[in-house]
Amino acid sequence: MSVASAAPVVITGGSSGIGRALAVELAHRGRALILVARNEARLSATGRAVAEAGGRAETRTLDLTDDAALDALTGELATASAGVGGLVHSAGMVALGTVADTDVAVLDAHYALNLRAPYRLTRALLPALERAGGHVVFINSGAGLHANAEWGAYAASKFALRAVADSLRQEVAGRGVRVTSVFPGRTATPMQRDVHRQEGRHYRADAFVRPQDVAREIAGLLELEPPSVVTDLVIRPV
Repeated sequence: MSVASAAPVVITGGSSGIGRALAVELAHRGRALILVARNEARLSATGRAVAEAGGRAETRTLDLTDDAALDALTGELATASAGVGGLVHSAGMVALGTVADTDVAVLDAHYALNLRAPYRLTRALLPALERAGGHVVFINSGAGLHANAEWGAYAASKFALRAVADSLRQEVAGRGVRVTSVFPGRTATPMQRDVHRQEGRHYRADAFVRPQDVAREIAGLLELEPPSVVTDLVIRPV
């Protein structure tokens, strides 16, 4: 077993959608997990699903935009002797609207959760990732590649997240840390259901990418042996 595979994988947004599916997938593969999310009830449910899959997970209920709470978490994880084998940024938000109609506070909210929180968390955990030869995975979006009408605030945060990932990859390539951006198309998650509500459209889960399929691909990325790395992964519905 490699150093990275023995160290825990930290997943933000671990209570729902792709984050939850990945937690269960990695549990089946014997990985230790640290799951972070705001909703305690849903996070506890994911913890139970991990246990049922034969895995083990520590859960941390916190708001990633709360600097004090995030600093407490990173202070704990940064000093763990095993390091951090994987850091998967799956938490996020989306609120649709035209530029003309979207208040700057909504843009700031996207920035805080979709960009600033992953930036701060990654930066704080880089020494722990280096100790374990870990892997940082940014769950981006198709909107991080192409921006459409009414997606401006969300897409702006995701375009910026891609820039952070691309820069970080070059900066840590010689230090044993790998970096991947994942760009799922529309995926059958609670967030997608909410997007359809905002768009005023009927939601059909079977029309979209399954979160468990995205999870399997990410789990495979985390199992690649150095020096191989998939820099960008695009997954779309047919």
